[in-house]
Amino acid sequence: MAANRPDDHDRAPADGVVVPPSSLSPDALRRVIEEFVTREGTEYGTADVDLADKVTQVERQLRQGDAAIVFDPETASVSIVPARALRSASAESGEDSGPE
Repeated sequence: MAANRPDDHDRAPADGVVVPPSSLSPDALRRVIEEFVTREGTEYGTADVDLADKVTQVERQLRQGDAAIVFDPETASVSIVPARALRSASAESGEDSGPE
């Protein structure tokens, strides 16, 4: 198994499928976010941030379009990535990322 780079959580999978948060039930969305924020490598610096606050921050980022949920069919996993990572992946592949 390949080692993950420290910034892998900021990268969109090359063949990832963007999952609109509105397509998930509120419970499923919360579970996806909770699983993401409790992963190793998603620390919030030296200050302790409780789970509810982390979830609220990620929910806000998803609502504002600053982050996106991406399903990776190769690994059958879901991640949350910064929207800029999706724009970079689109630019690198030559796809149109749509209106800015």
